Amino acid sequence: MVAQKGRDLLLKVDNGASFTTVAGLRSKRLSFNAQLVDVTDGDSAGRWRELLGGAGVQRAAVSGTGIFKDQTSDTLVRSLFFAGTIVDWQLVIPNFGTVSGPFQIAALEYSGAHDGEVVFEIALESAGQLVFEAL
Repeated sequence: MVAQKGRDLLLKVDNGASFTTVAGLRSKRLSFNAQLVDVTDGDSAGRWRELLGGAGVQRAAVSGTGIFKDQTSDTLVRSLFFAGTIVDWQLVIPNFGTVSGPFQIAALEYSGAHDGEVVFEIALESAGQLVFEAL
């Protein structure tokens, strides 16, 4: 796989009819995590930790930082946060695939310097099973 442009990594939200790209994002990040279940006991070989495969909770987190570019997507994101609504989101990873499923906005922050633009930061947490589709 050759190098990909960061701007082609897209965060999209379900607007009820289709997926809308969250406009103005300059950086995006997707991370997967799994809670480990430690089953180590006195009989564990060589006192090495033992884990129980497939038993922990899996989760995904998405974050991004950007500027306001599109009133429609800005309004949708803001309303989803204040309502605490869980909707389907989609992260498009160029030449790799898409990850989609239910997420809730965990944080929405606004900031700005006196000599710069207003920026926002968004953080999403998975709220159910995610689906990966290869491109």
